[in-house]
Amino acid sequence: MEHDDAAPAPATPRIDTSKAHSARVYNYILGGKDNYPVDVAAAEALLDAWPKLATSMRINRDTMRRMARWLATEAGIRQFLDIGTGLPTSPNLHEVVQEVAPESRVVYVDNDPIVLAHARALLTSSPEGRTAYIDADMRSPEKVLRSPDLLETLDLGKPVGVTLIAMLQFVADAESLVRQLTAALPSGSHVALTIATGDLTPSEVKAMAEEYTRRDVPMFLRTRSEVEALFAGLEMVGPGVVPMNRWMPEPGDEIRDDDVNMYAGVGRVP
Repeated sequence: MEHDDAAPAPATPRIDTSKAHSARVYNYILGGKDNYPVDVAAAEALLDAWPKLATSMRINRDTMRRMARWLATEAGIRQFLDIGTGLPTSPNLHEVVQEVAPESRVVYVDNDPIVLAHARALLTSSPEGRTAYIDADMRSPEKVLRSPDLLETLDLGKPVGVTLIAMLQFVADAESLVRQLTAALPSGSHVALTIATGDLTPSEVKAMAEEYTRRDVPMFLRTRSEVEALFAGLEMVGPGVVPMNRWMPEPGDEIRDDDVNMYAGVGRVP
């Protein structure tokens, strides 16, 4: 759902319970309760297609936290734009980065009304920083970047950390979206993403993607070279594009590549 940036958000969000939504499916699989029967049915079908999906989703959340912490500590980022936020699951991105630097500012973006309803209650900033939420479709990055809430929260003249976590697999032209975002970012900004692939567990994940698509949630799997192409014009941060369990893992992490269905990578705007 989208609305004019200048218009007030609806008091009672209109939630479409006739078809599954990726954020609510994700919520159900991770044990949440903010979902509907259509989401449960989709989630169970996806788990039948690939039983390790729940494991991969948990690893994805862990990867997001490692990336956010790296951006705040090693890259020194103090402004973040999280596109495709999903339902709040603590620790959220702002909790991770504000633990490192309480003055950090974070803007969240999603277009599911149920995420909007919960985000206002749950996404609270540290006193030193600031957190905002934009109800917008990530496939219209120009609207996101022009949003008054974003412009009041972030200074686009200073480096921004953009996170696209488990979202670009639902975008047909992901390259165009990333190019539009990075074109608006100053030098020193970073783009961090995780994205679905069929490279690691081909038959099961392909079946899962087909199940998503059958349920009106088109899912596009990318090869490693296609994911690397998303970072065209950016300086890749080590270790490059890798299975997400291999992106700067914590000591003692022992996760098999076939436990995940996503690549991860971070690029720096030169």
